[in-house]
Amino acid sequence: MMAAHAGRTRRRTVKGQQGVTLFGLMFWALLIGFGAYVGIRVFPTVNEYLTIQSSVEKIARAQPATVAEARQAFDKQKDIEYSISSISGKDLIVTKENDRVVVAYAYDKLVPIYGPVYILIKYEGRSR
Repeated sequence: MMAAHAGRTRRRTVKGQQGVTLFGLMFWALLIGFGAYVGIRVFPTVNEYLTIQSSVEKIARAQPATVAEARQAFDKQKDIEYSISSISGKDLIVTKENDRVVVAYAYDKLVPIYGPVYILIKYEGRSR
């Protein structure tokens, strides 16, 4: 009786064991590694976008009198913030809405991944 019971217990434990195969481990390591690589390549462009957005907000809060003045202020900000390289003051769209200056922008960024493979990211924003 004890032998039959011990046999059933052993079968249940063998059947209940699970794990990750070497192929599965390599697959997930490759997938996570590729995701991290793409993230590292894309992060500087996101940082640049946030810096541009911050600069545009600062310029709009100052309420420049002319379009040229707004563009010149952005170019000065660009000289201070070394991370801005994708656009300049001439790329800004400066308008007035309800007697407030609104500064908008849009640009594309190509992120090289490997050889001829790139990721195209389209950024756009405007002051509030």
